Amino acid sequence: MLPGLTNTQRYKSGNDIYFCIILFCTLFLNACEKNKNKVGALYDGPVEIVNKVEIKYSEQGHQKVQMLTRQSLRYSNENKIFPDTININFFDPSGSVMTRLRADSGRFDKASNVYIVKGHVRVVKSESNEILTTTELSWNPGTKKVYTDKPLTVKNNRTSEITNAIGMDAEQDFTRIKFRKATGIYKFTGP
Repeated sequence: MLPGLTNTQRYKSGNDIYFCIILFCTLFLNACEKNKNKVGALYDGPVEIVNKVEIKYSEQGHQKVQMLTRQSLRYSNENKIFPDTININFFDPSGSVMTRLRADSGRFDKASNVYIVKGHVRVVKSESNEILTTTELSWNPGTKKVYTDKPLTVKNNRTSEITNAIGMDAEQDFTRIKFRKATGIYKFTGP
């Protein structure tokens, strides 16, 4: 019993203590229930990180394409990000490199089966000594086509011809290129 209090005050004081205990327990249990149902944010980062990546594509036992990059990040939807410089070599039937591609970064879109390289994209055709530059190129290994809708420039170092275009479609080894909207400076030799 609490000294110096009347019975009514003691009864009221005891009820206040019980009320506070019940209120505290109710709030505590309610807070626990809310935390129990709380779900954290889903992880959407890479599920796999691979360093020193080399990807090869072959047809009938002959290597056609080789891609080299420092790192590959694979996500749960099977898309891949290549955050570092990418080097891609395209081979002729004898196994020699006929075209080289270099880009700042890239990605693979699983749903459309397309590789996309970005940044300072530079394609060098060894045989014809031509250099193609653009900001983005896409390659579909299923159709064996390379394409872009971005502005590009092709410079032929043998003839000094320069072709500027917006968009192009090409074979994966760049043997045939079709420009969508082209302008340029051409050198014609006549009789």
